[in-house]
Amino acid sequence: MIIKLDENPGTEEVFDFINEAISKRAFIIIVACCRIKYRGRATSRLGSGDRTIIIKTDGSFLVHQDYNLEPVNWQPPNCKFKTRMENGRVYLCGVRRNPPESLEVEICKTHMISYHIGKDIKKLELAGYEEDMRAMIMESPELIEKGFRPTSKEYPVSTGFIDILGKDKNGSLMVLELKSRQAGINAVKQLKKYFEDFTDHKDFVRGLLVAPSITEDAQELLEKYQLEFKALEPPKELKSAKSVTLDFFNK
Repeated sequence: MIIKLDENPGTEEVFDFINEAISKRAFIIIVACCRIKYRGRATSRLGSGDRTIIIKTDGSFLVHQDYNLEPVNWQPPNCKFKTRMENGRVYLCGVRRNPPESLEVEICKTHMISYHIGKDIKKLELAGYEEDMRAMIMESPELIEKGFRPTSKEYPVSTGFIDILGKDKNGSLMVLELKSRQAGINAVKQLKKYFEDFTDHKDFVRGLLVAPSITEDAQELLEKYQLEFKALEPPKELKSAKSVTLDFFNK
């Protein structure tokens, strides 16, 4: 990995540094006092403040404040970058053609600037999601209840896709909505919509919300709708077949 770092650089140093890093398709991090302008599907302005500016090797462009998880402004991959110096400031602009939009950062004072050229081709293995719960239930349906027989997964209905459709030991239809985290009111409302698609079904229908836990207000709403809840934790073991590639650096 190649790393280059500079602290409290001057305007010309920042300008040269950014252009060098962009030309090398490096992963760039800038901590600076800056202003932001966005033009495109809407317009926005953000006044002067200390922020973290990130440019990724795929052309993603993000500006973070020192709070909140999400960036305050951002552009998706494949941005084209332009820089200029004007009145002792460096202007960094990320531009997209389709849709036409631009994010411009006016860098007033740079506290730290760095770039990294590295290699990361490892895959992030995921576990504990609804997909894992669905596979676990399909393999071991007795986890729901004795005699449960799943018949379909991702079953399409007018309001979406039912996670698992099946029948209980008495032959009654069961509609299962899965949540890998604590279930709230929205999960209950979602299950109710799916359940209502079968109100004219000739057999008795049961709606079952499956999650590790449920909030009190969601439990009350569930009982009001005469739906059921089953506490079930998602599997925690990682499966190498289920992975997502994070390609932050050049391969």
